[in-house]
Formats: sequence, structure tokens, C-alpha cells
Amino acid sequence: MPALIAGGKVIVSTGTKTLQDQLHDRDLPAVRKALASGAVTALLKGRANYVCLHRLERAALESRLGSREEAAQLRRIERFAAASASGDRAELPDVPEDAPVWQYATSTRENCLGQECPRFQDCFVMKARRAALAADVVVVNHHLFFADVVLRDEGVAELLPACNTIILDEAHQLPDTARLFFGEILSSSRLAELARDASLELAAAGGAAPELERLAARLDKAARDLRLAFAAEPARMAWSQAAARPAFGAALAELGEALAAFAAPLAAQAERSEGLKSCAQRAAEARDLLARLAGEQDERWVRWLEVFGHAVQLHLTPLSCAELFRRQLEEAPRAWIFTSATLAVGGNFSHYQREMGLEQAAARSWPSPYDFASQALLYVPRSMPEDPNDPGFTEAVVNAALPVIEASRGRAFLLFTTLRALRRAHELLREKLKYPLLVQGTGSRSELLARFRSLGNAVLLGSASFREGVDVRGEALSVVVIDKLPFAPPDDPVLAARIDALRAAGGNPFTEFQLPQAILQLKQGAGRLIRDDTDRGVLMLCDPRLYSRPYGRLVRASLPPMKPTRELADVRAFFARIDA
Repeated sequence: MPALIAGGKVIVSTGTKTLQDQLHDRDLPAVRKALASGAVTALLKGRANYVCLHRLERAALESRLGSREEAAQLRRIERFAAASASGDRAELPDVPEDAPVWQYATSTRENCLGQECPRFQDCFVMKARRAALAADVVVVNHHLFFADVVLRDEGVAELLPACNTIILDEAHQLPDTARLFFGEILSSSRLAELARDASLELAAAGGAAPELERLAARLDKAARDLRLAFAAEPARMAWSQAAARPAFGAALAELGEALAAFAAPLAAQAERSEGLKSCAQRAAEARDLLARLAGEQDERWVRWLEVFGHAVQLHLTPLSCAELFRRQLEEAPRAWIFTSATLAVGGNFSHYQREMGLEQAAARSWPSPYDFASQALLYVPRSMPEDPNDPGFTEAVVNAALPVIEASRGRAFLLFTTLRALRRAHELLREKLKYPLLVQGTGSRSELLARFRSLGNAVLLGSASFREGVDVRGEALSVVVIDKLPFAPPDDPVLAARIDALRAAGGNPFTEFQLPQAILQLKQGAGRLIRDDTDRGVLMLCDPRLYSRPYGRLVRASLPPMKPTRELADVRAFFARIDA
């Protein structure tokens, strides 16, 4: 509201596409109406959210889809693209968001032909960008915001228009998103796609190149062999762990040779078409990045790997994004506003300010509009094992939660810090629970939430993805159970590198980094409970360290001011009173 009153160009960036849609389609119209404002608004998403007409036409002609279902989905996308004004794939629910066919109907920064594209004038992405340029308020998400920052740093034309004010909503997500975008990623699937695209472009350019086809096949195989150097299970690991495997070193060396052998003759073919020119540029960039990954390590950067079912990603991640982000603030005189329910730890913003290089920023917090003292109860059961790593801890969580779920007549979220604990809880509750049981992984998050709301007495088991961005108002959610303080796993390669760097600088990694991060994550989970001034409920935290460790006092002080109890009788009395 202040931004609309002040005038000027405003960019609002938020955490997810769902929140983007909420801001643009629900909140902004309400504010404009209340202020009688004539401000023009626009919604802008990343390139992959819009149908690419050129790639869609190519896919329809090439017939390289894997199944009849994919062919049927492609025809649905074609009909949608012909009738849609926006081309936003969120408006086509008939094709699942994660359907593989979307890779043939959307473009990436690497394979977009830009102004050389034959469908440039009709491009949905360009239409959305033109609308953003003309608007007073543009709503984006953090991924698009940082994609724009990276492009400007590389001297490429920016996606987002110049503005007077930038408002960063859900700002607690920014450090991780910034590290992702300021870093670099090379994936085996991206290289295999490059090999396939180059072969297709050669055919489209009207001339066979047998030697180049052979080199493309070699690159495709080398990319696949890099994934085969690891076990079947998904994993994240430090570069040093991967380097200890002889198969990884050999596969990486072959990939480097295959990529170099492919890039040179491909560059010689670049003038034949815009598509081949794009492939040659992608190959050169991938070759250079692989050389940096395999070369000497810079202590300011972390090299690590993430293994997925059918691909492996090689990461180069900055140890800190503070200096990189501070540079953006100094670039142009404009207002920067960072807002979130979880930026402060015990009322102190210093942890977040260090993370983002915002030491000189003004900081302020306001109390919640909700009356937590009367609306909510904080319950920490006495009966839990002292060590949260105890093999029987999840069983103890379930046993302590069952009488609470009984008192609330279902209507509960049970949030776990690990998927292993979630699976164990599912095993235990499957036989014991008389209420409908919903489990993360058995459907999309939106589907599970829709079922949870409609059932009215369900119990939902979830992990980190249900700790934030979830809004269930009313009686359907009356209990949130959190098994333990969500400390990040110490074997995470980026976290381990940051801990080592803090310790080497004479700092205390636990108090300066690990504890504040856990508290902010805990506050996000706790924030699922009270979403309206008529909501009532119990927050159940099963971690005994809230009372047994000195830092427990800081954790409790960072939570909303709920009435605390350690007695099950108080929980039962609370529900008897609100359900009377």
C-alpha cells in the first residue's frame, strides 16, 4: 500500500509461483480497490513457465515423443497455445506440471533463439515482458529476480524493468536462492540434451555431418556414464568424496575430452543456422565451466555434487552471497525492502543481515495481529527420549502425538525433519489411526492440501516442503506437531564448508549459524498453525532440548507468545473448551 501511494515503478518478488498468483490475482486488486488506485500491474514468470511456439512446432514435426500419452499431451498444449492470451502453463491443468513433454514445449535460456526466432513477434515470454515494462507494479518470483541479476552482471540485457522500489517478500528464502544463482551448475542431463539438440539442428540445417554425429553420440554416452559412476540412491556429496571414487575421476576425464572434441567442430558449423550457433555457444560455455570445476579450488567457492535418479549435477557455489548481493544494492539508488515473518531470531536481525550483506540496513519488527496467548497452546511433552537421535525417537513422537490427535479429532499436521522419520511414522500410524491419513509423496502438495481441507478431520504427514507456503485456515488444521529442531544435516557439503570457514575465522558455527538457521526453520513450521484471528490450535514440539539445553530459552523466546505447557491434561482441556 505505501508503495502504491508513493508511486513510481515497483517490483515485488516473492518466494513461489503460487504466492505470485495470490499477490497479483487477489491481494493487489483488493489494495487497488481500497486505495482507488489506477496503478497498472503485471505478472512476470520465468521463461520455462510459458509455451515456446517455435519449440512446440518443432516437437510436433519431429515425432520424438516417448509415448502415446506424451503425444496426446503435446496436442493439448498445441490447442492451449492457439487459444491462450498468456501462454502461461499454469492455466493448463490438463497437463501435469512435471510432465516430461513440457521440455519440448518450453525454452531455456540456453536454447532460446531470441530475436532470431521465427516466432519472436508472437512469443509469450516477450508479450509478458512488454506488459511488465509498461506496468507500475510487476510481480515476480525470487528465481526470476536473481536470473535477471545474473544476466545484468554478465552484461546481457535485463529481463526486469528499471524501478524505484524493490520489495522482496518471503525474504528468508533469499540467501539460498542467491547462492544458487550466483553459483554455477553443470548437469549430465543438460549435456545429453545438448548432444540431442545439436543432432536435430544439423538435420534441420539440411546437411549430414557423420563425424559430428559420432562426437554427439560420444558426448551423450559420456554424460550418461558420469551418472553411472554413482550408486542408484540420490545423494549430495562434497567434491572430495566423489573424487575418492575411481569411476568418477575416469568418467569426468572422458566427459571433458568428449565435450572438447565436440565443441570445436560444432563451432565450425555455427554459421549454418541460428540453432547450430546456439548449440555451439552452449557447448563452449559447458566446456569452460567443466574446466573450472575440475581445476584448482578457490576457497571462496564450494564444489559439490548432487545425484538424482537419472542425472548428476556438478555445483560451484559461493561460500557467502553477502558481497555479491551488496554489489546489487550499491548499483543504483532505489529503495530495497525485505519482509518475512521469519527474519529475526529472538527479535535480533543480525544473523540475516550478515547472510545478505545488509549490516547497515534499518530493521524493525511488529507483533502479530493474532492473540496467540488465547488462540494457541505450546505443548512440549515430558516423555520424550533425551537424545533426539535415539532410534526410538520417532516412535516416541507418534505415541505422544496420538492422544493429542484424539483430543483434536484429527485435524493435524505432523512435520518431520527427515524423510526416514516420516516413513517410520507412516508405518506406525497406518494401523493405529482412525482418522484419514495423508502422506507427502502420494500426490502433489496442492492435491494433498485440497484433500486435507475437504476432509476436515485428516492427519497429514509432511517434511520440509510443508513447513512454509502452506495456508490452511479454519478448523481443518488445529494441531501442528514438529518432531525436533530442524538443524540442517551436518553432512550437507555447502553447510559443512560454511561451518569450516566460520571456525577457521575464529567464529562459533553453532551459535552464529546453525542455531539461528534452525530457529528460522522452526518458526516457519510453527507459522502453519494460526492463519486467521478466529483460528485456534496446539503447537506440539517434541524436542526435549527446548528445556534441557541452555539455548532452548532462545528458541522458545523466538516463537509466538503462546501459553506454554508440558501437561497433556492442559491440551485436552484446551480442545474441550474451544470445541464446546
